[in-house]
Amino acid sequence: MLEAQQLWAAVLAYVLAGSGAIFGVVLRRNWQRLILGLMVLGLACHTASIVVRWDRLGHGPFITMFEILSSNVWSLMLAFTIAYWRLPAIRPSAAVVMPILFLMMGWLLMTSPKAGHFPPTYHTTWLFIHIGFGKVFLGAVLVAVGLSGVVLMRATVWGRDRFQRLPADGRLDELAYRCMALGFIFETLMLIAGAIWAQDAWGRYWAWDPLETWAFVTWLTLAFALHARATSRLSPQAASWLVVAVFVIAFLTFFGVPFVSTSPHKGAV
Repeated sequence: MLEAQQLWAAVLAYVLAGSGAIFGVVLRRNWQRLILGLMVLGLACHTASIVVRWDRLGHGPFITMFEILSSNVWSLMLAFTIAYWRLPAIRPSAAVVMPILFLMMGWLLMTSPKAGHFPPTYHTTWLFIHIGFGKVFLGAVLVAVGLSGVVLMRATVWGRDRFQRLPADGRLDELAYRCMALGFIFETLMLIAGAIWAQDAWGRYWAWDPLETWAFVTWLTLAFALHARATSRLSPQAASWLVVAVFVIAFLTFFGVPFVSTSPHKGAV
């Protein structure tokens, strides 16, 4: 009961923060300090919920879809809250990022919170390293999506006025490119750590199972996006669509493939 109450409190704080961000852009109001406070409050409640569940079950939040969604909502919120705090100039991009997180929160609340099977092969430090790198990668790409979403929305009549306070498109494109480059580094580390974990868990580094294959496809897509951005004179709008494409593929890899395949990553070991 305590775990559920803490999770609901976190979701409420996130929803209030996201609603404030959206209405702040629509109404041209500056509620940034309040929004940041609500984000931090939500993270505190969410952290408490995850800790209570971890202590109750004896393993981290990475087995069931409920646990994976919960831990990723937490890590993505943490990544964006840090960006929101450290880069005040991009704070209106919360109006783009928070609706994405709303969808994940809705999915989380509709998912069964029942405990799952914790395979013996998951008892390894490399699992935590692998998952940690993956969360940093997805968080960096989420921040880039927020910036790219602003660029794309500002190309419309509605968005041009409401996102006027943000830096120019070229500057947002540069920040998004840096976030994507950071994401590329951590996804590379994620794949390496995952291969080491696979060797410990299953006696092989790589077997081209569905999740491994799609993780590599995501890496290739991100590498292509970075290469195109560095070597071609892409407009900020074109570069932004590449960022969105990378995020969509990464999202499907993280939250789709493991639960529609018989990959060992599903926990069936």
